[in-house]
Amino acid sequence: MNAIHYLDGAWVEGNPPILGPMSHATWMASVVFDGGRAFGGAIPDLDLHCARVVNSACALGLRSMLSAGEILEIAKEGIARFPADAELYVRPMMWAEQGEAKYMVRPDPESTRFCLSLFEVPMPKPGPMSICLSSIRRPAPTMAPTLAKAACLYPNSGRALAEAAERGFDNAVVLDGNDNVAELATANIWIGKDGAAHTPVANGTFLSGITRARVAKLLRGAGVKVYERSLNWADMMDADEVFTTGNLAKVMPVTRVEDRDLQPGPIYTQARELYFDWAHKG
Repeated sequence: MNAIHYLDGAWVEGNPPILGPMSHATWMASVVFDGGRAFGGAIPDLDLHCARVVNSACALGLRSMLSAGEILEIAKEGIARFPADAELYVRPMMWAEQGEAKYMVRPDPESTRFCLSLFEVPMPKPGPMSICLSSIRRPAPTMAPTLAKAACLYPNSGRALAEAAERGFDNAVVLDGNDNVAELATANIWIGKDGAAHTPVANGTFLSGITRARVAKLLRGAGVKVYERSLNWADMMDADEVFTTGNLAKVMPVTRVEDRDLQPGPIYTQARELYFDWAHKG
């Protein structure tokens, strides 16, 4: 994998070691990150991704030594080191090197370190995607740091993906503790019903994604009714169409929900066209 990293004020290549056995992040998972994209000269909403990693650090008890604007400038510097047509994943990350002295569990915010990685990941092309209902749940804000894009939340997503794979599906719909649809294991989820777009309302159990917000704004601007509301599994099974938004692939269709076969629908098609038109013009 062609990768470069901004670490301790310099650019390095490969996979440099950054954690030791006594690093707080190694054994207490005090790590936050974010993911942006660069493709075809576009860096859609990268400023918002940089701002979110700063906010995530604060939510986990870390302290960012850089502003969102400074992180953005580092990212642009790194992107310029790749060919203009490179399709990149942009990942700022922060972690605690030490814990507070008494119990060692709480991270010492003054020990926060920063790394920004850029590596080539082709933009996925729309194609078949099957999803199923997972037995795994998203935790409530009182149970986990759900307001942060924290690494400690992702093993749960991995469990949901493993469960789905065992059943022959590509991804999984994860509910919250109140039986509301929260998201997919790796992306926010949408349904189309009677010409309107619906997506789960942000309730603190999942990250209300940056791409999700952008797509909602673009659809509304194009005259599509967008509802952010509580959805249940019956809504998913009754949908006219289903699609996803997320940083890795941006806007993608779902073609099977459990035993229901679906076609990429008109709202998905419009959302994808609007998003990529906006990204390239921005």
